[in-house]
Amino acid sequence: MKDKKFSTSILVKSIILTILVTAVIASMITIIVMNKSNKLSDITNKLYGIQQIIDRDYLGDIDENKILDETVKGYVEGLDDEYSEYFTKEELDEYKTNNIEGQYVGVGLYIVQDTEKNAIRVLAPIKGSPAEAAGILSGDYIVKIDDESFTGEQLTEASNKMKGIEGTTVKIQVLRGDETKDFIVERKSVRVNPIESKVYDDNIGYIKISSFDEGCSAEFEEKLDDLKSKNIQSLIIDLRNNGGGIVDEATAIADLFTDKNSTLLITKDKAGNEDITYAQKDKAIDVPIIVLTNENTASASEILAGALKDNNVARIVGTTTFGKGVIQELLTMKDGSGLKLTTSEYYTPNRNKINKVGIEPDEKVELPDEYKNAITVPQDQDTQLNKAIELLKK
Repeated sequence: MKDKKFSTSILVKSIILTILVTAVIASMITIIVMNKSNKLSDITNKLYGIQQIIDRDYLGDIDENKILDETVKGYVEGLDDEYSEYFTKEELDEYKTNNIEGQYVGVGLYIVQDTEKNAIRVLAPIKGSPAEAAGILSGDYIVKIDDESFTGEQLTEASNKMKGIEGTTVKIQVLRGDETKDFIVERKSVRVNPIESKVYDDNIGYIKISSFDEGCSAEFEEKLDDLKSKNIQSLIIDLRNNGGGIVDEATAIADLFTDKNSTLLITKDKAGNEDITYAQKDKAIDVPIIVLTNENTASASEILAGALKDNNVARIVGTTTFGKGVIQELLTMKDGSGLKLTTSEYYTPNRNKINKVGIEPDEKVELPDEYKNAITVPQDQDTQLNKAIELLKK
């Protein structure tokens, strides 16, 4: 956060004209500053009026620090941006502690804010997590945690509520369709970036990325090298139910499949300044590639899918992705509080918008209804995977 401080020194002189000129200039500056801060003045005046009423009539005790924090929270919430958020010092410390990349103690859920319903939607349970074992599914809406109700605006609070000490349990109530379900889930240390690989018939390689956390690209490259040693002739990259993560990890993976100096990502800020990410290496492998996506493929996953699609090195099979194409910065204030703020937007190499739009598949394929919200689908029912295999066999 940048603060601009202006200082003025006035040399008193005996010449009246100089004093008059100085006064006129000062008046002009005051008018300009006041015009620029009219909105802030409106807020200040309104708050002052409310404060007078409260001081005069309110019966209870007043916690000035809490009032200040809640006022700032309200200001940031007024942006109507589901990704921007204000943290008190305590909340920021907890946020940093609970968001160590790669591993944390909790139930293992990727969750997002559904702004239309003002609700918390499960993007996907992490494979092998306590939440998956308990039976929580993609598409479920979290209604209560330990009998406390949560709305979409309380995404961070809900996330923190589900984290905690390993071995303790948490009660999670979800809405699935018209039915309410309760789950008792044990908190455990959760590994959030497992990468799976295998080889299908006809030397078709397969890699599934669950999330883009620290070290993901290096692990992916190890899996790719192993598949290359097995003489794969094509590759499926499965990004279904991948809620995103570190952007640099996604572009590092895209770099493995694109020509050197190819555009991988375009980032644009409020002023229109662009930052373009280019491929730094030669291709690690040159085989037909298909990327699997669904409506839970989000953020960094969309960056990878868009980079490979726009560079004509992969086809997309599945359904349209989630559409999360904005970037947040976490700023720490002098008093230890913090502001997570949406500061830029990213676009695919062909300058296609991602946010609220998503990546369209080249081949739209739906899963059977009974498996649309499942994290694991039997291969004989996985219409998207089977379509990818079919296309690569041609």
